[in-house]
Amino acid sequence: MARGITRRSFVGAAGAGIAALTASSLLGCSSSSNASSAEQTAKKTNEVTVSMTTTSEPEAGFDPLFSWGCGEHVHEPLIQSTLITTDTDLNFVNDLATSYECSEDGLTWTFNIRDDVKFTDGEPLTAHDVAFTINGINSNEAAQADLSMIDTAVATSDTCVQLHLNKPYNAMLYTLAVVGIVPEHAYDAATYGTNPIGSGRYMLEQWDRGQQVILKANPDYYGDAPLMERLIVVFMGEDASLAAANSGQIDVAYTAATMVDSAHPTGYEVLNCESVDSRGISLPAILAGDSRVIEDDMVISAGNNVTSDIAVRRAINFGVDRQKMIDSVLNGYGSAAYSVSDGMPWYNPDMEVSFDAEAAKKCMEDAGWVLASDGIYAKDGQRAAFDCYYSASDSVRQALTNEFANQMRDIGIEVNPVGSGWTYDASGIYAHQYSDPVLWGWGSNSPVEVYMLYYGDSSGNYACYKNAQVDKHLDAALAATSVDASYPEWQAAQWDGVEGVAPQGAATWVWLCNVDHLYFKRENLVVAAQKPHPHGHGWSLVNNVDKWYWE
Repeated sequence: MARGITRRSFVGAAGAGIAALTASSLLGCSSSSNASSAEQTAKKTNEVTVSMTTTSEPEAGFDPLFSWGCGEHVHEPLIQSTLITTDTDLNFVNDLATSYECSEDGLTWTFNIRDDVKFTDGEPLTAHDVAFTINGINSNEAAQADLSMIDTAVATSDTCVQLHLNKPYNAMLYTLAVVGIVPEHAYDAATYGTNPIGSGRYMLEQWDRGQQVILKANPDYYGDAPLMERLIVVFMGEDASLAAANSGQIDVAYTAATMVDSAHPTGYEVLNCESVDSRGISLPAILAGDSRVIEDDMVISAGNNVTSDIAVRRAINFGVDRQKMIDSVLNGYGSAAYSVSDGMPWYNPDMEVSFDAEAAKKCMEDAGWVLASDGIYAKDGQRAAFDCYYSASDSVRQALTNEFANQMRDIGIEVNPVGSGWTYDASGIYAHQYSDPVLWGWGSNSPVEVYMLYYGDSSGNYACYKNAQVDKHLDAALAATSVDASYPEWQAAQWDGVEGVAPQGAATWVWLCNVDHLYFKRENLVVAAQKPHPHGHGWSLVNNVDKWYWE
């Protein structure tokens, strides 16, 4: 079986004239140089080739008990079935489950499941496999899905499983919507990731590490047969992705806002997927001199003498011209962000704040800050100046941070952009996550991130802001016995009319923009309607690849 071309050789070929490469050299065994035109046409009607970032390749393979489907960039696992899933409006719909309910105290969830599902090895999928998967995630320290609110999962029959929680936590449903069920009888942590047995829409046909993954339709799938019978995913950098589209070797190529208007491949159109992929800057709300203990008992500094002033944080929120950022940095491919969940059912429109430079300056001056001769405010010997960290490997984040610095100078605040890596050494971003503003990328199709970023004791509360009323709303949101009933409490945590993390309240973050996810797509390929994409280009695009087709 021919192997796909490596990223190194692919990029080199791109520089030397990538158009000379054949589709077979890129896609391994997927085509033959001797295939007739008719054979090539037939092949094209039932397969699609998609490029993804190199970080989209799952390090631990296709194992939900580690990170497949439920890592940082959540997506449907494709190879495995899930208890439930979400539609394009993020409503829950059943997959394996036929029904489910929650006890009045919120501590027991009961799921009834189908009795007609088989794994690809022919064995039936039962509630025992569901319990095994959930308990396996909780016993695996390397698992990236957070199901720690579940004490134990118990199969009461082949078609019924009960989840016993240690605290009410309805947002668990969003995690269950991406957790693939693995077979208890055939699971081996050492080998499953490379040889997954599932019951989902697709099966793993081939995986060439560092190069490509090929999935093929599961002929015994219990649902509607996939329209697209084969999915080929190639992992490559941004420039290589564009080169592959220019040479016609891939059907959907991811790209960036900085490239989409200047390098449009012939025969392709722009696929613009709206996202909740938010870019925002955390603003430490406590004075310098504090600390936080993180993993492995590491102690790092916390607090900032400038952003600890609530007037400065509010001024920053007034002083950001989000539309200017979108136009100048994203070439218009984005939307203004005011939270980590813009447009979601749990979003509170009170998070929105209009650009008003004069209001920003008034905030500063009303709080005793005085504009110095250098154009920067000062108070009690403290200049309104701070570092802002960003990922040095991300050109968009660099441009956003520089534009943020330019806009802040216009309102008398000095921002020093610092590009670094995601490390814990003295100059790394993680060493400064609680002490300095950081430009982050967040966003998912779940309200859990609201909890992570704003709950007082959460490790993701980079602003270090603690408020009993905010915590009370967040706890109440999770304790609701239905997701719909939780929305008002999520919204109240953002702003309840008196308190909250909104700009008129604690202003613990300044949110900048939601980054559109952009792709070059062949003109005759029909991509089904997409859910809002979470943070990160990758597998979320192909959540519904089974519904794609060629015209």
